Amino acid sequence: MTEYGRGPGSEPWNPEDPLSGDGGWGGQQAQEGSQSPYGGQPQHHPQAPRYGDWNEGQQPGYDGQHHPRHDGQYPPHHDDRQRYDQQFAGHAQHQFHQGGWDATGTHGHVPYAADPGDPYGQQPVAYGAEQPDLYPTEDAYPPPEPPGRRRPEPEPADEEESVLAGHDGEDGDGGEEHELQGRRERRGKGRKPVKPRKRRTGCACMVVVLVFGGGLGGVGYFGYQFYQNRFGAAPDYAGDGTGQTVTVEIPKGAGGWEIGRRLKEAGVVKSADAFVHAQTTTPGGDGIQAGAYLLKKEMSAASAVRLMMDPRSQNNVIVTPGERNTDVYAAIDKKLELSKGATRKLAERQYASLGLPAWARNGGGVKDPLEGFLFPGTYPAAKGMKPDAVLRQMVVQAKQKYAAYGLDDKARELGVENAFELVTVASLVQAEGKTHDDFRKMAEVVYNRLKPTNTETNRKLQFDSTYNYAKGTSNIHISEKEINSDPSPYNTYRHPGLPPGPIGNPGEDALKATLNPTHDGWVYFVATDGMSNTEFAKTYAEFLELRDKFNANTGN
Repeated sequence: MTEYGRGPGSEPWNPEDPLSGDGGWGGQQAQEGSQSPYGGQPQHHPQAPRYGDWNEGQQPGYDGQHHPRHDGQYPPHHDDRQRYDQQFAGHAQHQFHQGGWDATGTHGHVPYAADPGDPYGQQPVAYGAEQPDLYPTEDAYPPPEPPGRRRPEPEPADEEESVLAGHDGEDGDGGEEHELQGRRERRGKGRKPVKPRKRRTGCACMVVVLVFGGGLGGVGYFGYQFYQNRFGAAPDYAGDGTGQTVTVEIPKGAGGWEIGRRLKEAGVVKSADAFVHAQTTTPGGDGIQAGAYLLKKEMSAASAVRLMMDPRSQNNVIVTPGERNTDVYAAIDKKLELSKGATRKLAERQYASLGLPAWARNGGGVKDPLEGFLFPGTYPAAKGMKPDAVLRQMVVQAKQKYAAYGLDDKARELGVENAFELVTVASLVQAEGKTHDDFRKMAEVVYNRLKPTNTETNRKLQFDSTYNYAKGTSNIHISEKEINSDPSPYNTYRHPGLPPGPIGNPGEDALKATLNPTHDGWVYFVATDGMSNTEFAKTYAEFLELRDKFNANTGN
């Protein structure tokens, strides 16, 4: 690299170059043995403009020489190239002489040994017009200064007044203004623009107040709700309700909370919590059963519990074990306030849409396809409800129960064809038996009489119940003439095997006995008192004894 980066080299001047600003000022010093750029003669120049205030006192310099001491400040060296040329174009009057300054303004040069590795070491170099400036752009680094004149760039003052206070007369008004302008430029380049400080307005304060006030209000509200939910009394009406009535259906298995929720939705009670509290504190309140209840609107929870415990408030249809469909249809008509026979006619038309299982039979002389599928239980039935909705609940219940017992798998094990025949057997057991023990023995009687090896009755059941079902009666005093003259397929005195279908709706006890009969060899049975005392026999001779006992007790 050439000295100070001002030669014809391709690299720009670098302020980090250790040769920049060498103690021997200048870039104009000749190498040892080379010619001085001034021909070795002392040069004299007119008095150059002074930079600062030079004192007359002398300070020791190089080789015992003295040079003037300067205490004034140099202007910042960020000025452009033009200012630099004005200062050093003619090489200022202060000259070096053997490494020092003298008062005459002449100087000698300190010889430097030529660097063999520097291709420009033997060439004379000069400043000014003799050397072209290859870096005329504004972005180039400023030229170097002598070591004695270098000093850190002063930090920009925080306030313009401090700048004015420090320059009050040395350079005049023009210099002072120029110095102030330079400091402003440096401050503008080195700092980000300062944003004006925003003022706090009354609107912002109001927003803060509203936010805090809203937060406190929300905390208070939720705290009050929490206290009410945990420790406060549940909302409740007072009195026995208004004159407006409503029917509420309570499903099977519903607990206190579910019952309270349904009552609240119907407008009977004000809250489910109040109902639960009243139910738990009322003796017998936990005995409320599933069904439909006729209640009043806006009742106190305690009044609602007491009314639901009264059977008169219940709008239900109860299907009893062994009850025939004709009786169930009549009960539904009454509860729904329908005309007589309305439910039976609907069942005849819509039985297939009520949810019967796929194995249910509707042929072969079956009197009622729904017989045996209106499962015993309590079902809501209040005015305003549809009869098909009530029937569908019963059919669905029967379908679920039969599926739970696995009738299809049990049928062949017990000697019948399918689940439909098992339901028929259960209906016979339910109709002829009186107790659970009777049910199991009665089931064995049926299976034994259906066997092909049965020589006692030749596979004929000979049940009065089947004859009565076909006739729609419940008569136990039937003459042989009436029985023998009836051609109905339900007349098991004339037709072997099972009747075409169930003769009633069996309950769970009869169903369980049908699936688990005794194995004692029972073939005959007789209700010897004509009512509930059923006795069983294994042979025909034993049967005749039981028949005589029955005739004696009943006067037949």
